[in-house]
Amino acid sequence: MNFPKLHIPKLKFSHCLVAFLASALQAFGMYNIHAISGVTEGGIFGLILLLDHWFSLSPAVTSFILNAACYGLGFKTLGATFVGYSLAAACGYSACYAICEQFPPLWPQIASMPLLAAIVGALFIGIGAGLCVRVGGATSGDDALAMSVQHLTGIPVERVYMASDLTVLIMSLSYIPFKRIAYSILTVLLSGQIIGLIQRIGKQKADG
Repeated sequence: MNFPKLHIPKLKFSHCLVAFLASALQAFGMYNIHAISGVTEGGIFGLILLLDHWFSLSPAVTSFILNAACYGLGFKTLGATFVGYSLAAACGYSACYAICEQFPPLWPQIASMPLLAAIVGALFIGIGAGLCVRVGGATSGDDALAMSVQHLTGIPVERVYMASDLTVLIMSLSYIPFKRIAYSILTVLLSGQIIGLIQRIGKQKADG
């Protein structure tokens, strides 16, 4: 009997480690800054915090479930290697957040400084995502979801990102004051720029 061959992606351990640690960095920032400051994220990250607030669902659990669902949806579009590194990132996020939940936030005072929270939070999210993308993965299912929607509808991927971010931020008005949402928009914009910067570092010289 002939069985179909199972394609196993060739993953580099160093890339898996970077993806794992980069996502753990994001989880650290989400727990110690975003979760207590009222400054949220759009997309999957913002939805995770929304579910945590209204239903007390641990981000350690919801992040893994939502990201896994998005990776499954985008499997054919993104490829097995991308999904492999992204799953390593999802595990890093869930594991780190579960550990962080065992301790009180390190900087509770940042809750009264939304502008600082927006900037510092963007650093954690942007650096973590940027490092993970450089090794071929993604720290959340946003990338897989956006690519899947683009593949099915032809809508430019940047519009898909913006639509998902704005949808979650509007939903977040149910528990976050409008002024805080403005800071959330700032952190979303900053983190996006940081991700792009990290992606470009060193590549221009290599291309030249």
